[in-house]
Amino acid sequence: MKLIINGKLLLIDGMLDSGFVMFDTKIRAFGLMDDLEDVIKMHGRSFASYEVVDACGAYVSPGWIDLHIHGSMGFDVMDGTEEALTQIAKVLRMNGVTSFLPTTMTMPESQIRAALDIIATKMALGVALGEAEIIGAHLEGPFINREKKGAQNESYIQKPNFDLIQSYASSIRMITLAPECDHDFEFSTLMRAFTHIKLAIGHTNCSYACAIKAFQMGITHITHCFNAMPPIHHREPGVIGAMMQMPFTADLIADDVHVHPGLYKGLYQLLNAERLSLISDCTRAGGLSEGTYDLGGQKLSTVGGVCRLEDGTLAGSTLSMDRALERFYEAHPLPIFELVKLVSLNPANVIGMTRDKGSIEVDKDADFTLFETGFKVIQTFVKGSA
Repeated sequence: MKLIINGKLLLIDGMLDSGFVMFDTKIRAFGLMDDLEDVIKMHGRSFASYEVVDACGAYVSPGWIDLHIHGSMGFDVMDGTEEALTQIAKVLRMNGVTSFLPTTMTMPESQIRAALDIIATKMALGVALGEAEIIGAHLEGPFINREKKGAQNESYIQKPNFDLIQSYASSIRMITLAPECDHDFEFSTLMRAFTHIKLAIGHTNCSYACAIKAFQMGITHITHCFNAMPPIHHREPGVIGAMMQMPFTADLIADDVHVHPGLYKGLYQLLNAERLSLISDCTRAGGLSEGTYDLGGQKLSTVGGVCRLEDGTLAGSTLSMDRALERFYEAHPLPIFELVKLVSLNPANVIGMTRDKGSIEVDKDADFTLFETGFKVIQTFVKGSA
């Protein structure tokens, strides 16, 4: 059994300024330091029997979740290797992320299948020491609209195809698609049987009416809000207008490049704080120096931390979750316990995992991110392991 003591516990409804968490693989108790002795006695143990971590006043957050990450430090999910997933998982954990969805790209179907195969294999092995936990795959493409392909490779775009994902349904957690390309919502209708898979609108040119219908058909999330979709227009509100009407959840790349930081506060308020998540959309260029890299078989260059294809198209990011929090906070200062919900409780809710993750509550996974002022990550725990 382990204890984190003297931490600022970030809970759903506030912060305990001097608190403790007791845990093994699950959270067993938490509270104020003043009550620790009584709790230990109640559990029939002595303080000396615990493995103790002194947070020394640092924030103790629920573990951070990244719903959309392609790669980092020279590795990409589409490499289709265990080494790539392992290295990405290690880097993410150092940056405060305790669980994530490895995200695919629009590439030849054989490569997509290879990536999904290795994700499923890695998940079956369980979380390894020193790594963030893979909690499912995010299929971004190939079911997208050519007109809003962004940095996806147009050569391999296809209509929504149930045959492609059927064998991997147990390990897929999210699928981003353009609903206007789903004829009569046939694919979306089939996916209703797989309630653990979140369908998301992205890389889309769909109209307001189509987006409303998509929500009704179960496509209830919006991938990298504002990016790779039509801007709002007063005569054709599009996806953004539909988001103002229906209770979509959405995620945001808060790197101050993909979206102007002046919109962060408005989006947060529009989504009632509970429906917005932050993502990294990081590529293999994350954590590396400026240079030229590969993204989905295309040449990607980074200058000043910004990723672009040869034609100037924005192509993912070099963002880490700690920096995403920092930039969002700079644009819209929030109480820290509210801010971290954007990378913990809210993404857990998007993918239906609040039973196990997203907040510091008894019987949830012992996933924690300890950080100092400025969002400097000190230590992470994944299912109780540091």
